[in-house]
Amino acid sequence: QMSGTARHEREMAIKAKINLSKTTDSLERLRLQCLARGSAGIKGLSRAFQIIDGNNRRTLDFSDFLKGLRNYSLMINKEEAQELFKIFDKDGSGTIDLDEFLVTLRPPMSNARKEIVLQVFQKLDRTGDGVITIEDLRGVYNAKYHPKYLNGDWTEDQVFKAFLNNFDSTNNKDEKVTTEEFMSYYAGVSASIDTDIYFIHMMRNAWKL
Repeated sequence: QMSGTARHEREMAIKAKINLSKTTDSLERLRLQCLARGSAGIKGLSRAFQIIDGNNRRTLDFSDFLKGLRNYSLMINKEEAQELFKIFDKDGSGTIDLDEFLVTLRPPMSNARKEIVLQVFQKLDRTGDGVITIEDLRGVYNAKYHPKYLNGDWTEDQVFKAFLNNFDSTNNKDEKVTTEEFMSYYAGVSASIDTDIYFIHMMRNAWKL
């Protein structure tokens, strides 16, 4: 179910690297640097910020923002970081809202694409609590065709874990996927697909909708 997606993800990462050398827009540069790391790249940046936001306010001041960018090893100088911070600090309060920041950073998706991604999420989120877990995947995601399951390397649960880890950044695997994380991941995949029709067709096929 993920093999087609993996191909698109590689294409997207290559495309992002090429476009990175052409763009001067600081928001686009940040977005492309994340996408060059794969579809979970934006989520990885989100995790870097969450670690800094230790008291869970979901807001960042400029020094937190700069620290997060540096911790995630993004090539952005202080001036560029200030320019970005201004874009997100709409009310000039000196802090930015983490969730708003991540939504803006995501590659834009048409409503038709968002709708199909939400349909898939709802299909996978069997408990309806807004988070996909291993429990949700039982009976919806077939692990038995996975090559590592077939050759006896992995149990069914290990296949589920690997699937959930697709949506996680390398430095933080919590084996839970929220709607936002799912959206961000597929926004990355979507960035390499030109037409809505093809994207929707791919999602329907992959998830048997």
